[in-house]
Amino acid sequence: MGETSGTGADGPQEKRRITDHLAAVRSILANERTFLAYQRTAVTTFAAGATFIRFFDHPALVVLGWLLLPCSVLRAWLGAVRYRRMRQRIERVENGVV
Repeated sequence: MGETSGTGADGPQEKRRITDHLAAVRSILANERTFLAYQRTAVTTFAAGATFIRFFDHPALVVLGWLLLPCSVLRAWLGAVRYRRMRQRIERVENGVV
């Protein structure tokens, strides 16, 4: 009788490598979704700030609009920084350099 593939010494270890790889892929996708959420929030905040500046005459709303603009840029930058840091961390774990 011949041996079936997936049995023997390499079977459980290979299965664990595949499981670890799929976990890393899921983590990468979750990181990308989080990055896109940061960017979506930044764009929405910027649009709200521009709307307050352009279409409202009340001074408090205009000031709020001007405050929202740099907050939106900061949020976009923060999302990019967190994305890069997490991506590097995921790559280190995947390569076994924890």
